[in-house]
Amino acid sequence: MIIGLNILDVLFTMIILDHKGWEFNPVVKSVMTIYGDGFWIWKFAIVSFSLVLLCLHSKFKPVKQIIIGLSSIYLLTILYQMFILLHL
Repeated sequence: MIIGLNILDVLFTMIILDHKGWEFNPVVKSVMTIYGDGFWIWKFAIVSFSLVLLCLHSKFKPVKQIIIGLSSIYLLTILYQMFILLHL
């Protein structure tokens, strides 16, 4: 779920930026300044690597809660981006 939401986040971010929007996350914004449209490769790699580490430790109770929390945050982010896209 997190990988799918990450892909949607990148696609929606690129569409919003094409419509004169701006990136809220300062880390992603700086990477976008350095790598341009290739930022999605960096973002996908970081999120995927982090998710693999979390899954390897998923037997620990706090990790399951972290995965659920991250999924919820990503889902809210995608819903917010969809709201923005519907009002362009």
